[in-house]
Amino acid sequence: MAPIGDNALGGDRSGGDRSDGGDRLRRASGAPPAEEPRWRKRLRRVGQLLAVLALLASPWWGRALLREMDFFRVRRVVIEGARYAAPDEIVSRLRVDTTASIWDDVAPLVARVKEHPQVREVRIGRRLPGTLVVRVTENPPVALVNSPRGLVVTDASGESLPVDPTRTDVDLPVLASRDTLLLRLLGEVRAYSPALFARVSEVRRGARGDIIFVLPEHRILALADVTAERLTDVIPVELDLARRALTVVELDLRFRDQVVARLPEH
Repeated sequence: MAPIGDNALGGDRSGGDRSDGGDRLRRASGAPPAEEPRWRKRLRRVGQLLAVLALLASPWWGRALLREMDFFRVRRVVIEGARYAAPDEIVSRLRVDTTASIWDDVAPLVARVKEHPQVREVRIGRRLPGTLVVRVTENPPVALVNSPRGLVVTDASGESLPVDPTRTDVDLPVLASRDTLLLRLLGEVRAYSPALFARVSEVRRGARGDIIFVLPEHRILALADVTAERLTDVIPVELDLARRALTVVELDLRFRDQVVARLPEH
C-alpha cells in the first residue's frame, strides 16, 4: 500500500468556527469555552453516520446530495497494489482535486488509470469521509529484452513496460530478442511456479528450435511446445540429486515423461 500523504490533495473544506453566541461572549470575557461532553460528541457522530446511511439507501438523489457536502470532498488518495507503476503517476492520471467528491462517478477515473501501460485492472473504493482507495493489478514484467535502446522490460504479450531497469530493481530473465513464444511461456511459468521463474536468468532458442533455460546451477532443455507444468518436473529431480550430493550440468525434458540428468564429464 502506498499512501500519497494524509492531505495530498488539500485540506478539509468542512468549514470554520461555528461557535454559538454564548461561546463568543465567553471568549470576549476571557473565560475558556465549556468543553462539550464526550457522550454528546459520540451521539452527534452516530447521527451523522445514520444520516449518511439513510441517504445511501435512498434513491439516486441521495448520493447526489452527498456529493454536494464539503464533508466528503477528496482529501487523500491511497494507492494499493502498485509495485512497478509509480503512485504519483497513477494519482496524476486520476485528475482529481479538492473540488471532487468521493461520491462522484468513479468510472471515468478507472478509465484514466487503465490507460497506464503498467496497469491491467483497476478498482476504486471509498473510505469515509474523504479518501479514495485505488487498487491496481499490474501487467507483470517477465523479461528483459535486448534492443537498440538497451534492455527493455517486457510483459508476456510482448509489450514494453514503462519500467527503467537502471532505477528499479527488476530481476528478470534476459532474452536476445522479442520472441513472443518465449515471452508467453515465461508469463505462464511466472504464474504457475514463481519460485522456478525467479531462478531463470536467460532463455534462448537452441540450434534445432529447442528452448534452453539457463539457471545458476544448470541448464534445462525443452521442446518448443513445453508447458509451465512440464517444466516443474525438474524440481523433484533436482531435490533427489541434491540429496545424493550429485552435481548436474543439464536437465533434458525433450523425452516423453522423462527428465534426463547429465552429469559433468570427468
